[in-house]
Amino acid sequence: MTGEMQTVYLCEDEKELAEAIIKELVGRYRVFWSETGAEAVEAARAGRAAILVMDRKLKGADGLTIVETLRAEGNRTPVLMISAMGAVDDRVAGLRAGGDDYLVKPFAMVEFSARVDALARRLSEASAPVLRAGPLELDLVARTVRRESREIELLPREFKLLEYFMRRPGLVVTRKMLLEDVWNYRFHTQTNVVDVHIRNLRLKLDAPGEKKLIVNLRGEGFLLDVAA
Repeated sequence: MTGEMQTVYLCEDEKELAEAIIKELVGRYRVFWSETGAEAVEAARAGRAAILVMDRKLKGADGLTIVETLRAEGNRTPVLMISAMGAVDDRVAGLRAGGDDYLVKPFAMVEFSARVDALARRLSEASAPVLRAGPLELDLVARTVRRESREIELLPREFKLLEYFMRRPGLVVTRKMLLEDVWNYRFHTQTNVVDVHIRNLRLKLDAPGEKKLIVNLRGEGFLLDVAA
């Protein structure tokens, strides 16, 4: 991250946790703390907030509702949801409400910091014509994909699928998320279209002897593993 420090609005009603988060981020980000979320919403609407860190349960407010409201208004400020509610359905609800990432309490501050940094990088790279994640490079203008020196030819839907994963490296992506965001399905359907396309994409991404990049997490979904 270069240039002017980005502004993080923290919506958290646990004072001790809020103070620990501020201590972790201060010096690299400008941090504002709100116990209710009202100030953060106004800052997002005014364009003053680069990133929101939103607890799901706030004093007199519901973090999910706050994020849903911003998304309905067309506001795309990146949101990291934090919550003690860690079941798969809870995490999916947070992401479906419009959260960009979801971290379960209690968490290590080093992981929290890495998640915020990832959102900051994604924000900086959002308008970039080229996405990079580990050995992968995806050119949104030329519509080309490379794994290190090897060029990979993808069909349009495979390209869109890979782009979705590359914008979320290391994060769990569910079948429901893919059906809604990549295939634009807005209803429950029994289909193996996701699994078929991921299988075909893997065959093209992973040459013999290369690390498998898209990992299947039983009962949860998929993850693009580009860690060294």
